[in-house]
Amino acid sequence: ETKKISERKKNDTFCSFHTKNTMKELWLVSACLLGTNCKYNGGNNYNQNVIDFLKDKCYIAVCPEEAGGLPTPRIPCERNKDKVLTKEHTDVTKEFQLGAKKCFSPNATHALLKSKSPSCGKDKIYDGTFTKTLIDGNGVFAELCLSNHIVVMTEEDIV
Repeated sequence: ETKKISERKKNDTFCSFHTKNTMKELWLVSACLLGTNCKYNGGNNYNQNVIDFLKDKCYIAVCPEEAGGLPTPRIPCERNKDKVLTKEHTDVTKEFQLGAKKCFSPNATHALLKSKSPSCGKDKIYDGTFTKTLIDGNGVFAELCLSNHIVVMTEEDIV
């Protein structure tokens, strides 16, 4: 049974314990890549390569959009400069920022995030026109991770 991220306990992880002194790595992972139905359309982005990559790693599944209070399913969102807007032009920047803060862990060393997402995208994100046009940039959560010296990669980096 798949739980919504918001229904999980605050420290619900997929490893028994973690501190900087006992383990080298703690990964923050986009829950949609693990098969959790938290994608904007109610589905997921399950990726077997991600599952295989994480096999022996300690990780926490996160969905900044749900953590910020947005429903699943939800109206598609894209980042437009410093704002995140829905396809209907509603500003949801505060929800994205709140979700990023809630999902962030100061103990994390790495993040494996969903490419092109307005929350989790790294290096390339959609431009805010809802035309599938990619631009240079990072999602809100990816940006927070990077600014705190967390190594960020996407599922596209796993070969």
